[in-house]
Amino acid sequence: MAHTSEWKVRLHLFEDDEGTTQAHLVLETGATKIVGRGAAHRHPADSDVPEIGDELAAGRAMNNVARQLIRAAERDIEGVGAARPSRPQETGWPL
Repeated sequence: MAHTSEWKVRLHLFEDDEGTTQAHLVLETGATKIVGRGAAHRHPADSDVPEIGDELAAGRAMNNVARQLIRAAERDIEGVGAARPSRPQETGWPL
Protein backbone atom coordinates (compact mmCIF):
# COMPACT_ATOMS: atom_id res chain seq x y z
CA MET A 1 0.00 0.00 0.00
CA ALA A 2 1.70 3.18 -1.22
CA HIS A 3 1.15 6.32 0.81
CA THR A 4 2.45 9.84 0.34
CA SER A 5 1.73 12.85 2.52
CA GLU A 6 3.17 16.25 3.23
CA TRP A 7 3.33 17.77 6.68
CA LYS A 8 3.97 21.44 7.27
CA VAL A 9 6.28 22.76 10.00
CA ARG A 10 6.53 26.38 11.12
CA LEU A 11 9.27 27.43 13.52
CA HIS A 12 9.40 30.88 15.08
CA LEU A 13 12.36 32.07 17.16
CA PHE A 14 12.33 35.06 19.50
CA GLU A 15 15.28 36.43 21.49
CA ASP A 16 14.94 39.04 24.22
CA ASP A 17 17.52 41.52 25.52
CA GLU A 18 18.42 39.27 28.48
CA GLY A 19 19.71 36.46 26.27
CA THR A 20 16.69 34.17 26.35
CA THR A 21 15.60 32.56 23.08
CA GLN A 22 12.12 31.10 22.77
CA ALA A 23 11.10 28.69 20.03
CA HIS A 24 7.52 27.99 18.97
CA LEU A 25 7.07 25.09 16.55
CA VAL A 26 3.81 24.06 14.87
CA LEU A 27 3.48 20.74 13.03
CA GLU A 28 0.36 20.41 10.86
CA THR A 29 -0.35 16.94 9.51
CA GLY A 30 -3.62 17.76 7.80
CA ALA A 31 -5.50 15.77 10.42
CA THR A 32 -4.02 17.42 13.51
CA LYS A 33 -1.82 20.21 14.78
CA ILE A 34 0.94 19.69 17.35
CA VAL A 35 2.57 22.67 19.06
CA GLY A 36 5.97 22.49 20.72
CA ARG A 37 7.98 24.99 22.69
CA GLY A 38 11.61 25.26 23.67
CA ALA A 39 13.87 27.80 25.31
CA ALA A 40 17.54 28.56 25.75
CA HIS A 41 19.06 30.95 28.29
CA ARG A 42 22.46 32.57 27.80
CA HIS A 43 24.53 33.12 30.93
CA PRO A 44 25.42 36.83 31.24
CA ALA A 45 29.14 36.00 31.22
CA ASP A 46 28.91 34.04 27.95
CA SER A 47 29.56 35.53 24.52
CA ASP A 48 26.50 36.67 22.59
CA VAL A 49 26.20 34.05 19.81
CA PRO A 50 22.54 34.10 18.72
CA GLU A 51 22.91 30.96 16.58
CA ILE A 52 23.59 28.86 19.68
CA GLY A 53 20.41 30.04 21.38
CA ASP A 54 18.46 29.43 18.18
CA GLU A 55 19.84 25.90 17.85
CA LEU A 56 19.12 24.98 21.47
CA ALA A 57 15.64 26.48 21.58
CA ALA A 58 14.68 25.00 18.19
CA GLY A 59 16.08 21.59 19.11
CA ARG A 60 14.15 21.60 22.38
CA ALA A 61 10.92 22.58 20.59
CA MET A 62 11.47 19.80 18.04
CA ASN A 63 12.14 17.33 20.85
CA ASN A 64 8.90 18.42 22.51
CA VAL A 65 6.94 17.86 19.27
CA ALA A 66 8.65 14.49 18.71
CA ARG A 67 7.61 13.25 22.16
CA GLN A 68 4.02 14.37 21.55
CA LEU A 69 3.98 12.70 18.12
CA ILE A 70 5.26 9.39 19.54
CA ARG A 71 2.62 9.49 22.31
CA ALA A 72 -0.09 10.12 19.68
CA ALA A 73 1.16 7.19 17.59
CA GLU A 74 1.15 4.91 20.64
CA ARG A 75 -2.46 5.88 21.39
CA ASP A 76 -3.40 5.24 17.75
CA ILE A 77 -1.68 1.83 17.83
CA GLU A 78 -3.65 0.89 20.93
CA GLY A 79 -6.81 2.21 19.23
CA VAL A 80 -6.48 -0.35 16.44
CA GLY A 81 -6.03 -3.17 18.92
CA ALA A 82 -2.27 -3.58 18.88
CA ALA A 83 -0.43 -4.17 22.14
CA ARG A 84 1.45 -1.27 23.67
CA PRO A 85 5.21 -1.94 23.50
CA SER A 86 7.17 -2.38 26.70
CA ARG A 87 9.80 0.09 25.41
CA PRO A 88 9.07 3.11 23.18
CA GLN A 89 11.74 2.03 20.67
CA GLU A 90 9.68 -1.07 19.91
CA THR A 91 6.71 0.89 18.63
CA GLY A 92 5.83 -0.20 15.14
CA TRP A 93 3.50 -2.18 13.00
CA PRO A 94 3.84 -5.97 13.03
CA LEU A 95 5.12 -7.55 9.82
